[in-house]
Amino acid sequence: MSTLLRKPFGTHGQVHDITPSSAGWRYVGFSLYRLRKGEQVADVTGAREVILVMVEGKAAFRAAGTDWGVLGDRMSVFEKTAPHCLYVPNDQSWQAEAETDCTIAVCSAPGRGGHEARRIGPDGITLTQRGTGTNTRYINNIAMENEDYADSLLVTEVFTPAGHWSSYPSHRHDEDDYPRITYLEETYYHRLDPADGFGIQRVYTDDGSLDETMAVSDGDVVLVPRGHHPCGAPYGFGMYYLNVMAGPLRKWRFEMAPPVKWIAERDA
Repeated sequence: MSTLLRKPFGTHGQVHDITPSSAGWRYVGFSLYRLRKGEQVADVTGAREVILVMVEGKAAFRAAGTDWGVLGDRMSVFEKTAPHCLYVPNDQSWQAEAETDCTIAVCSAPGRGGHEARRIGPDGITLTQRGTGTNTRYINNIAMENEDYADSLLVTEVFTPAGHWSSYPSHRHDEDDYPRITYLEETYYHRLDPADGFGIQRVYTDDGSLDETMAVSDGDVVLVPRGHHPCGAPYGFGMYYLNVMAGPLRKWRFEMAPPVKWIAERDA
């Protein structure tokens, strides 16, 4: 199995724990908790900032010395409603108690103390269309660069209809050469509808030094350390993914793969 494809540990508790060390890179961390009603989880941020995303269900949160109340209202990601999220800066603690069975994503990157704890969404997050034809997908931007919510983190949700492509035309963001391109590590947390389906993700470089194509199942995470990284949702299976990106500069600038650049130019 590819080292870029990370299967969940199980179906309950902490089912993903991806750190910069375990991923073999410098910036992005991603963990995921699947809790039953009444269960609790707590952690400290240390030198990192986090965005807690209520993927599904409801939980009561305390973080950075504040009671944030109950966050979350969608029971399935495929309701496509805006998520409830919480930003927690570095050197703070947070805890959550599940009000229902729930799934909580913990997105992390280096923090510099430049932002206060705050709620993100659902207000201000609008599902928007990107692409045309069978390249159409729908985006919930949680914390991209035009939202000054974080020091390092870029976080977004993407819904790809069955039979469509996503993160396509193929693009890369693996060089620190702003404004032409930025270096951003990235994780994809995948969900599928129905859950017994599969999706496809390819991660490859122009020179072929990295070229891996993976069948992703519901709950898998794919690491993108470099290269292009398109996804495909087979007919009959909708795809959701939660993206986490971070690098030395909180800007998303990319270059298209030369063989598909004409598609982006045509559809612009």
